[in-house]
Amino acid sequence: MTSRRPLVALAGNPNSGKTTLFNALTGSRAKVGNYPGITVDRRVARLELAGRAVDLVDIPGTYSLAARSVDEQIAVEAMLGLQGVERPELIVFCVDAGQPVRGLYLVLQAQEFGLRVAVALTMIDEAKRAAPPARALSAALGCPVVEVDGRRRRGIAELRAMIGQKLAEADAAASDPRAASVPGWRWQPSAELARHLERVRAALPAEWPDLPAMALWALMSVGNGDELRGVPEAVRRAVAAVPPPEAGGRAAGAWIDDEVVTARYAWLDREVAALCEGAPDRSFTERIDRILLHRVAGFAVFLAIMFVVFQSLFTWSDPAISLIESGFAWLGDRTRELLPAGLMADFLVSGVIAGFGSVVVFLPQILLLFFFIGLMEDSGYMARVAYLMDRIMKSMNLHGRAFVPMLSGFACAVPAILATRTMERQRDRLLTMMVVPLMTCSARLPVYTLIIAALFPAGHVFGILPVQGLMMIAMYLFSVVTALAAAWVLSRRVRPLRAVRLPFVIELPPYRLPRLTDVVRMMWERTSFFLREAGTVILACTIALWALLSFPRQTERDGEFQSRIAAAATPEAAAAVEGERDGERLRQSYGGRLGQAIEPAIAPLGFDWKIGVGIIGAFAAREVFISTLGVVYSAGGEVDETSDTLRQHIRAEVREDGRPVYTPLSGLSLMIFFALACQCMSTLAVVKRETGGYRWPLFLFSYMTALAWLVSFAVYQGGRLFGFD
Repeated sequence: MTSRRPLVALAGNPNSGKTTLFNALTGSRAKVGNYPGITVDRRVARLELAGRAVDLVDIPGTYSLAARSVDEQIAVEAMLGLQGVERPELIVFCVDAGQPVRGLYLVLQAQEFGLRVAVALTMIDEAKRAAPPARALSAALGCPVVEVDGRRRRGIAELRAMIGQKLAEADAAASDPRAASVPGWRWQPSAELARHLERVRAALPAEWPDLPAMALWALMSVGNGDELRGVPEAVRRAVAAVPPPEAGGRAAGAWIDDEVVTARYAWLDREVAALCEGAPDRSFTERIDRILLHRVAGFAVFLAIMFVVFQSLFTWSDPAISLIESGFAWLGDRTRELLPAGLMADFLVSGVIAGFGSVVVFLPQILLLFFFIGLMEDSGYMARVAYLMDRIMKSMNLHGRAFVPMLSGFACAVPAILATRTMERQRDRLLTMMVVPLMTCSARLPVYTLIIAALFPAGHVFGILPVQGLMMIAMYLFSVVTALAAAWVLSRRVRPLRAVRLPFVIELPPYRLPRLTDVVRMMWERTSFFLREAGTVILACTIALWALLSFPRQTERDGEFQSRIAAAATPEAAAAVEGERDGERLRQSYGGRLGQAIEPAIAPLGFDWKIGVGIIGAFAAREVFISTLGVVYSAGGEVDETSDTLRQHIRAEVREDGRPVYTPLSGLSLMIFFALACQCMSTLAVVKRETGGYRWPLFLFSYMTALAWLVSFAVYQGGRLFGFD
């Protein structure tokens, strides 16, 4: 996403008003893509200045250029123009006027690199008298400072004029090197630190800036537990060679952090803090936090909010989902009426239309989830959620923010995986993605409903508790326990997911009224990206599965079935023969043959080849398992989890030796298999999109399938040993 137009970057701390200012400057003209080689969003929009057009890029928020996570590294690369990223002509830093010292720490680091910078002093309305005077702050920093209020569009014209002026200075510097700015350090490194800087600087690759600041970045960023990519081994060895101080028990390099951070903040406290008349009034936020951060009341409020979110994903989205399904069903019916019966009609209806419908049907849940996430993030409540849940989640080596994606996984894993973007570190995102599909999503409910209703008696335990209701609750509890246990095991056994003990540091911003336009814009950007990226993969997989279950088109018994249909006395009898014909075609299809081929592998779980065909068909969507079984057993007509005909077929199905295929034990084994197996191509498509490759989707599919087989095997074979079959 390079351009011949000058590039201006917008940077700053999280919750500093950066996104609001970006939208105020550019409107809704942003284009969303990825940074080279990684799935971190890159938002770029055209900014019209007086007689000049530039590109404005929104850099991921960060507190420091010392990077440990991928997002932090992206911020450094975007400012310095590394790893194929275009270098900006100017970086505008958004600094919260109520907390200028914290925000200006990032500006000092950029100036150490010799970057051309400017400051947009945001949150002026909240800071009021606590904000430093822009003129005095500009003199102290040696760069322009403009007061802005992105929400009310105040100061935007002045900021545009300042950007144009700084770009003119950049043009002058390009033609006259003497006009170029000189890198400025506000502090002096100790003699020992200076020696290490020179040693690391000598190991820097040729494509990196040959600057002391680059060597300092490596010393403060590279080390155990970092997620940085593209760091040469020579640099890592040079950093690892830094010895610890002679006195004290700190790790090697820790004394460097102390010296540098202390020196920078000493300058900021001396030059900037003195300009501020006081601190912003946070009494309103503090009063609310007394409740929302309370160990008991905070969790009660949080559970109430999550109940609303959870319930909305189930019920509020249901009318829209039903409307979408009805719309695509109507479109399929009209297409069949317009086209002659045959391969083309089946391809368009069962392949293309059904495939596209399986993508669009997720939109109501995705939009609702991102709506609630946007409200919680924009109001400042999401940071409180992470703080509350980190106490529990860290025991399983999960991040506090992982709770929201895991909870939304009860509705659908697709939007839940997209919600992992609220976590900063790639390791936390990956671990959460690997366990979210274990949560019982709504697509599993039809399978559970069918099996429980068909195989488990409608009695009561202790004369009060219904057996079928207890079985459903047990499946939900089983999914939660399994997901947490899997997170604990994966974080200890899989190297990229291993837990790295880092202090949990999070900013609790003041509460603000969410801006609806910003929330809606975020919903649209993320949803449209899902449609473009994951939707194409889902559509391709749906068409491939249709082909597996539809070819070959003819069987040896087709003539016999045609004669029986013609001779049928009633439409009901003809429909029954057609259902039997469809079942035979499915048995002879490539998918049916594949089901028979995998029967030896699934027989120890209590499954036959017909269940195998259902499992293959369910890969398109878990609920497809029911309609696939309806065709396999020639139930005829429209079948769902409430179909008495299908239940009767399941109860009556017997093996060659006369034993029933389905028993309560085999039904329990089947539900556990569906609870643990990754029977959802949509989930894998989204994981591929979010991780940028096939490595993690393949790992997810492999470990969940293996886990499902092992647990189902243990349940079924263990039950047989105790005489339950």
